[in-house]
This record gives sequence, structure tokens and C-alpha cells, in this order.
Amino acid sequence: MEFWIQVLPSINASLNGLATVCLTLGFIFIKSGKKEAHRNMMISAFSLSVLFLIFYVGHKTLRGMTGGEINTTFQGEGMWQAIYYIMLISHVILAMVIVPLILRTLYLAIQGREEKHKAWARWTFPLWYYVSITGVLVYFFLYHWFV
Repeated sequence: MEFWIQVLPSINASLNGLATVCLTLGFIFIKSGKKEAHRNMMISAFSLSVLFLIFYVGHKTLRGMTGGEINTTFQGEGMWQAIYYIMLISHVILAMVIVPLILRTLYLAIQGREEKHKAWARWTFPLWYYVSITGVLVYFFLYHWFV
């Protein structure tokens, strides 16, 4: 169990990073009129995000089961502490908000309601992108830059 507690944060950051790549490519593809490639990238980003969520909850569960702290404490100080907590709070709030937005945007795409899908995607994409990028940054703040 200790192995998974140690390795899951890196796996989760990798999943978030890959989702960011897929989101970026999906955006590029739709702007260049490549709808099928866009669809494939967005489905990949969604799948990676779902897998991330499963592993994230699994990591928290394992930490709780072993009697350890569920959350990792940020070790930075001063200005870095303020930057980290502002980023973390916005990340957590938007991570909760983005789930129904992603599901609605995906549903509209599946239904072939292109205009509604585009209208929702104008809000969903930048928020999802922000959550994905800040997820990776939180990982680096906690596990590499301020250890």
C-alpha cells in the first residue's frame, strides 16, 4: 500500500499533464476544422480526467486507511505560500464546477447539437484547461519544488 501512496501523485500529475496535451490538441484541431481529430482528443482528455479522479480518490483513501494525513502539507513560505493557496483554492473550486460543465458539453456534442456545444465549450474549455494545468502545478509545488 505504501508503494501506491508514494507513486499515485506522480501518476495523477502525469494524467493531468496528458489531459492538458489532449485539450491543447483538441483546441488546435477544432480551430483547423479537423472535427474527428478534435473529437478523439476531447474523448481522450475526458477519459484521462476520469482516470485521474479515480486514482486521486484512491490515493486519498489509501492515505486515510494507513492512518496518515489525507492531504499533503505545503512546505513553502512567504510569497510562495500565498501563490500556492490562491492557486489551490481556485483549482479546487473550479474542479468541482467543471465536472457538470464537461458532462453537459460532452452530452451536447454526442447529441449533435453543435451550436449549443460550441456555446458551452467556450466556458468549459478554459476552465477545464486551467484546472488541468493547476493540477500539475499543485503536484510540483507539493512534491518537488517545496519539499
